[in-house]
Amino acid sequence: MSLRTILAATLCVAGLAAAPAYAHEAGDWLFKLGVTQVNPKSGNGSVLGGAVDLDIDSSVRPSFTITYMATRHVGIELLGAWPFEHDVRGSGGLGKIGSTKHLPPTLSLQWHFLPDGTVQPYVGVGLNYTHFFDTQTHGALSGSDLKLGDSWGLAGQLGVDIKLSERWFMNADLRYIDISSKVKLDGQRIGTTRIDPWVATVGVGYRF
Repeated sequence: MSLRTILAATLCVAGLAAAPAYAHEAGDWLFKLGVTQVNPKSGNGSVLGGAVDLDIDSSVRPSFTITYMATRHVGIELLGAWPFEHDVRGSGGLGKIGSTKHLPPTLSLQWHFLPDGTVQPYVGVGLNYTHFFDTQTHGALSGSDLKLGDSWGLAGQLGVDIKLSERWFMNADLRYIDISSKVKLDGQRIGTTRIDPWVATVGVGYRF
């Protein structure tokens, strides 16, 4: 079962939560621990003048967020995670040609539009920076030097906090992040990969 399926189920049962409502207040800090899946879109660009199409697989890792509530409605959130790792596959029977790791810190401005409810949905928009590292070559590219350039892009977010007590709450959110990377092989640029993933997270939070 994917994290997006779990997220959908969480949103469906949110209305059944019976805990008393405790609002996030201005000046609160929210710390959340969870599990995040980065699921790239299908079709991740091409290299070598379009001769080879790329496919990048999904990855699941532990994650955390820190949110500062500037007001009861406005939150500023930073997403962090354990490095994600992806296999890179090439078309034309090439199979796995590489692997890479990345860190995707994302800073978002959120609007919490039902701060007094037990179920507290929010939307957000923000800026993502993705740093690729430890990129390795495999198969047909073994022995070559493959590099993926870092990426800046916009991120959109839809999430919900489900209050369990005065301090504890469950959280689920879904983001769409614009991630593209210039691909170099042995120092020469050979194309661009567009990852543009859906990023789903489920976790538990504590309000300070």
